[in-house]
Amino acid sequence: MKKVIAIQGIIGSFHHEVAVRYFNEKFSLIECLTFDKLVEKIVKGDADQAVMAIENSIAGSILPNYALIDKFDLQIIGEYNLNINHNLMAISGQEISNLKEVHSHPMALLQCKDFFHNYNHISLIESDDTAEVARRISSEKLINVGAIGSKNAAKYFGLNILANSIQTIKKNVTRFVIIQKNKSSISKNTINKSSLKFILDHKRGSLASVLNTFSDCRLNLTKIQSLPIIDIPGKYAFFVDLTFDSFQNYEKACSILEITAQEFKILGEYLNNK
Repeated sequence: MKKVIAIQGIIGSFHHEVAVRYFNEKFSLIECLTFDKLVEKIVKGDADQAVMAIENSIAGSILPNYALIDKFDLQIIGEYNLNINHNLMAISGQEISNLKEVHSHPMALLQCKDFFHNYNHISLIESDDTAEVARRISSEKLINVGAIGSKNAAKYFGLNILANSIQTIKKNVTRFVIIQKNKSSISKNTINKSSLKFILDHKRGSLASVLNTFSDCRLNLTKIQSLPIIDIPGKYAFFVDLTFDSFQNYEKACSILEITAQEFKILGEYLNNK
């Protein structure tokens, strides 16, 4: 039986490309224009798993997605790092000089804004999804309108690429996580990365103590992100990613955190995608 996979966006989006690369098998696709809708599909059981962007090497973390994973007690069971190349596209016969508007996802616009400094006649307009804009331009035969998206989007919807790789920083990587409702069934011998959330006492040295625990247990901290706790001003939840060689050392660190942290949660245990 084919897995049902939810993505943010549609066919031709970067989320779709990750789904195809990660699962390496036939699957049924659920297209969601928002991350809230994507999570809803997982929570209700309409989708087995979902692909969710979590951070970008240029624009940084997608903070609301950390909150969604935490709020709905979802589990990260895998990750995929995708090199992102943004391309400017439009229907056949259009040139950059013809464009009055370029539509795309806010993150894509942010990553490509320097390219448009030389094209002051073009207005940049935010949209829900890169590929959805490409599809709309194609289906409605829109003139004077361009989209920013993947080469796959141009291919799927029959658009011409007017400029390749227009992102400001050419080494542009987005990290995607694979999420589901239940913990991963992967063997402990295979797991070498984890995502955790913890809340600490608001006192001097509390975070330093946790970081020392990670070091003592030979864990490598690859990311740390804080989010304010809305109903407690001045207090923060910390989200961290850790890699490790020994699952036993990792379990030891978790045992210590369960005792020392006010709140501790494992958001996922999975295989590191280097």
